[in-house]
Amino acid sequence: MNEPLVGLSSSAARAKLAEVGPNELAPHAERSTLVEIALLFANPLVSILIVASIASAFLGDVPGAIIIVTVLTLGSALNFSQTYRSRRAAERLREGVAPTATVLRDDAWIELPRREIVPGDLVRLSAGDLVPADATLESERDLHTHESALTGESLPVEKRAGEPVWLGTSVVSGSGAARVVRTGMKTKFGEIAERLEMRPPPTEFDRGIRRFGFLIMRLVFFLVLFILTAELAMHRSAMEALLFAVALAVGLTPEFLPMITSVTLAKGAVALARQKVIVKHLSAMQNLGSIDVLCSDKTGTLTSGKMAVASETSDDAFHWAAINAAFETGIKSPLDAAILAANAGAGEGWTKRDEVPFDFERRRISVLVSKGDEWVLVTKGAPEAILPLTSAGPEAYEKYDALSMEGKRVIAVAHRNLPTDHVCTKDDERDLVFDGFVAFADPPLEDAAAAIRALEDDGVAIKVLTGDGEHVARHVCSAVGVSADEIVLGDAIESGAVEMYPVERLDAHATPFVQSVTARSLAQYMAVRIGYG
Repeated sequence: MNEPLVGLSSSAARAKLAEVGPNELAPHAERSTLVEIALLFANPLVSILIVASIASAFLGDVPGAIIIVTVLTLGSALNFSQTYRSRRAAERLREGVAPTATVLRDDAWIELPRREIVPGDLVRLSAGDLVPADATLESERDLHTHESALTGESLPVEKRAGEPVWLGTSVVSGSGAARVVRTGMKTKFGEIAERLEMRPPPTEFDRGIRRFGFLIMRLVFFLVLFILTAELAMHRSAMEALLFAVALAVGLTPEFLPMITSVTLAKGAVALARQKVIVKHLSAMQNLGSIDVLCSDKTGTLTSGKMAVASETSDDAFHWAAINAAFETGIKSPLDAAILAANAGAGEGWTKRDEVPFDFERRRISVLVSKGDEWVLVTKGAPEAILPLTSAGPEAYEKYDALSMEGKRVIAVAHRNLPTDHVCTKDDERDLVFDGFVAFADPPLEDAAAAIRALEDDGVAIKVLTGDGEHVARHVCSAVGVSADEIVLGDAIESGAVEMYPVERLDAHATPFVQSVTARSLAQYMAVRIGYG
C-alpha cells in the first residue's frame, strides 16, 4: 500500500518561512530616486545646457541661466513623473496576478501564494500548473513537464516518482505530488536569473538622442574653440570673446528639445493609457512605432477565441466527447468548455473509473467510465492521433480535410469496451471504434481585417504564429486578408529546415519553444509579439 502523503503544519511552515525567506526570485534591483534623477541629466545635450547655464551665470547673464535651468528641470520632472507612475502601476499589476500553488497544510489541500511555499511543503501538480519551486516527486500519474525555459528542449519530459521538477517549468499533462527542496534564489531557475541580471539595453530613441547630443557637443566645442582662438588672435578682449563663445554655444543648443521630447512622449503615453496600455519607459514608445514585423497569434487575436460546437459534428462523437470532457482531470481546454456548454448534463449515469491523461506525444486523452456492467474507454484527441487507432476508412480522412479547409477546429472521438474492474493504460488505446468528429467554429473578429490592412499600409509585415492545423491557419489567414502562400510547419522548425523557407507563417502543433524559434529567426526585425493565447 502507498503511504499517505504528509505535509507541513501551519506553525512549522511559518517558522520555516521566517528562516529561509519568501519563495521568490530577488526582485529586479530598482535604482534609487536620486540615481534615476541623475541619469536623466546624464545626456550630452543636457550636459551642454548645464555647462552653458553655469557659464552664463558666471558671466553675469543670470536670467538666461535661470531660463535654461527651468526648462531642463521641467522636462526632467515630467519624464521622471511619468516613468515613476508607470512603474508603480506595473508593480500593482504584478502583485494582482501573483501565482499560487496547491499545498498540503494541516492535512488539507489549500491554495497559497507561491511566495509562501517553503522547503518541506508538499505541493500538488496537475496539467496547466506552474511548478512553484524545485521539488522531488513523491507520486505521479503520467506526469509530463515542459522544461524549455531551463533546457531549451521543446518536447515535454516524462517524470517519474523520485525525479526532480524545477521552478520555471510547467506541467503539460498528468498529475503528481512533489516535496519542495529548494525555494527562491536557491533554485536552479534562481541561479540562472542571478547570472543573467543585467541592465536593459537602451532603446532606439535613447541611442538616437545620444548620437544627436554628441553631434551637438562636438559641433559646439569646436566652434567655441575656433571663435575663442580667432578672437584672441585678433587681439580682442578675452572676456568679450568668452561671452560671445558662450552665447554661440547656447544659441546652437536646442534648449527646449529635452522638454519637447518629454511632453510629446508623455502625450503618447497618456493616449496609450486610455487604451489600457502601461508605458513604463517613455523612450520605449519609439521602438513600438518603429516595428517592421508584427508576430500575432491566431486564436483570440485574429479570431474571437470563443469556441462553439459546429453543426457538422457527429451525434455519436458528441455524446462520447461530452462524457470524456465531463470526467477528465486538469484544466479544461476551450474545446472541452464548448462541449460541456452544449451538453450541460454530460456524464449523468456514468461513473469514472480511470484515466490516461493527455500528453503532447500521444495528443489524446482517454477516460474509463462505467454504467452498470458496461465499462467503456472513451478517447478523444487530434484526428492524426486517433484515426490510426481505429478502422476508419479513407472517407474519414477526407471528411477531416474538408472540415479543416472550412476553418473548423476538429477533434476525433473513439471508444472501446473493456472488462469490468479493468485498470487502463496507454496500451489500451487500440482497436477503437471510430465515432466521428466534433467540429468547432471560431470566427474571425469583425475588425481583424481592417486592423491588418492598416498595419500593412504603415509598412508593418504580419506574421501569424499558431498551434492549429495547416488548413485552419490557411482559412483564417485568407479570411482576414493575410497571404497564406507560404506556410512553415513546426517540423521544419525543429529539424532546422526553417532557414530554407521565407518565414511567413507557422503551424506549430507544438509548444511555445517552437514559436520562440521563429521569433528568433525574425530577430533582424524589430518584432512585437501579441495575443499569446
